[in-house]
Amino acid sequence: MASNKYEDVTEAPDLQQKQLRNLVWRSLLLQASFNYERMQSAGWLYSILPGLRHIHKNKKDLSKSMKDHMEFFNTHPFLVTFIMGVILAMEQKKEDREAIRGIRVAMMGPLGGIGDALFYLTLLPITAGIGASLAVEGNPLGPIVFLISFNIIHFGVRFGLMNYGYKTGVKAIVKLKDGTKFVSRAASIVGLTVVGGLIATYVAFNVKYVWKSGDAKLNIQSDVLDMIMPAMLPLLYTLLMYWLLKKGRSPLMLIGLTVVVGLIGSYFNIL
Repeated sequence: MASNKYEDVTEAPDLQQKQLRNLVWRSLLLQASFNYERMQSAGWLYSILPGLRHIHKNKKDLSKSMKDHMEFFNTHPFLVTFIMGVILAMEQKKEDREAIRGIRVAMMGPLGGIGDALFYLTLLPITAGIGASLAVEGNPLGPIVFLISFNIIHFGVRFGLMNYGYKTGVKAIVKLKDGTKFVSRAASIVGLTVVGGLIATYVAFNVKYVWKSGDAKLNIQSDVLDMIMPAMLPLLYTLLMYWLLKKGRSPLMLIGLTVVVGLIGSYFNIL
């Protein structure tokens, strides 16, 4: 077990707020060296390296720590500062290296899942929807509103979680474990509801064809499809695009397919 301990077990001095802020800015490059062998490990080490150098004055201890942190790592980039704070608190107290490794691995999975639910399925659709609605109405501030509102929350979370994780240290793990499933499920429900509303509002897929028989007319869109389910075609087309993405089709191919469908439908006066 001796190899799991650092040579210098003296507790290091606290990291200052300026140092923590610097680490948050470095975390923006978490995926700058992304690879399919160790995922974000190089970016992870780059993000926390100034903190490790502050903590480990013994060169052998620093080398051991850096080697440990070059192991496989992959989590949500917006929530990585929480893990950074907790791990740096453990490093500062010279905890067992296996314990540090285990905590890092235990946190990266749950935060990866909850981050997608909070940001990509909730915050992004809401802020993008607000910005897009302004832009559609001709307001040039639409993109600016989107970027500002999204990043206020984004950077607020980054800086807030760094301080929270560092101050609470290992105690934060218990809170994370208790709240992850609830927050993730709630955020997913809200996000999917917003996405459903955006599909019905912004995906324009209507059939213009009107069936005629003598004086009788039947509008396929309003008299048939909308009676079955409003916005049914936008939903079906969105699900088709999602299925094709899951099958490995590229986004560029799907964009091209959408353009072709639109051109054909317009040419024959169907869509």
